[in-house]
Amino acid sequence: MSETLDLARQLIARPSVTPDDAGCQALIGARLEALGFELQPLRCGEVDNLWARRGTAAPLLVFAGHTDVVPTGPETTWSTPPFTPTEQDGELRGRGTADMKASLAAMVTATETFVAAHPDHAGSIGFLLTSDEEGPAIDGTVRVVEMLEQRDEAIDWCLIGEPTSTQRFGDTVKIGRRGSLSAVLTVHGSQGHVAYPHLADNPIHRLAPALAELAATEWDRGNDHFPPTTFQVSNIHAGTGAENVIPGSLELMCNFRFSTELDADTLMARVAEVLSRHDVPHDIAWRLSGNPFLSTPGALTEALSETLADLTGERPELSTSGGTSDGRFIAPTGAETVEFGPLNATIHKIDERIAIADLERLHGVYLGVLERLLD
Repeated sequence: MSETLDLARQLIARPSVTPDDAGCQALIGARLEALGFELQPLRCGEVDNLWARRGTAAPLLVFAGHTDVVPTGPETTWSTPPFTPTEQDGELRGRGTADMKASLAAMVTATETFVAAHPDHAGSIGFLLTSDEEGPAIDGTVRVVEMLEQRDEAIDWCLIGEPTSTQRFGDTVKIGRRGSLSAVLTVHGSQGHVAYPHLADNPIHRLAPALAELAATEWDRGNDHFPPTTFQVSNIHAGTGAENVIPGSLELMCNFRFSTELDADTLMARVAEVLSRHDVPHDIAWRLSGNPFLSTPGALTEALSETLADLTGERPELSTSGGTSDGRFIAPTGAETVEFGPLNATIHKIDERIAIADLERLHGVYLGVLERLLD
């Protein structure tokens, strides 16, 4: 069994459902400490974070990731127990295999291989780990970044192990992400009998014209790196369940995925203007999960692209697609922030899995980046 496969199995066997780290960071930390890393655990509330660094000189290359995983869902629907790493048909199965314990294992073993060959390497290597990426993300990576900024410890390059490959291993690298802005809108009306609508105020009818406008709006046209901003209603509820009762209120949940062409304040103001113009009596609660970020391709992106080209024969697509990631906390510090990991086809799904062969390929990619940047 390879070192990377063995470590991945050990990590997957730990049921680290957000925010429980379940000992993953201690396992990784012990291996890093043996390489000469200085460890700094940072516990915030129920969240475990780990900052580890080898060396004091610049440039600083950081491997970042999360040890927490999403819940399994009904375990009876899995082909094999979700926290029992299982090798089957050339694949490794278990919750967190793709998102993102395989990447973490490969980052650690690649660092072990690199340090053994280059004990006096240039610059420094860091690891930034959290158990709060799949959850609220308020006591995780953002807290470590705050700590680093307070002591002027600057990250030059950050490689995050999110599963970015789409159709085949190595086809996609993320250099940014869209922002995510959610809202819960409550429209106020007056309940009554459907036969006497003049004695009631139907919040569904109140909202309908405004909602139609919001759904049809072109918020922006995107740019060279981002698709246009999108608005989607994810849930809507009104009524008592009776066919003869006009509801007294309506609740709607919606989300914007937005590009760098807009900011959250602009989106909130535009929604408020539409609701006001249509005379919709309402309350609205906004939640900004993350602003969009775009990391200008530099030495890290090139090192990663060259490594992947050597391994797969093709340079990867540079993309900003998908949901949010902890890169939204790291990129604003000025670090070139790039994401690369295995195929994402089964993340958050029943029977999450990756090809066992991709574990060694991940190891090779992360090792190649280390050699190109710090040798």
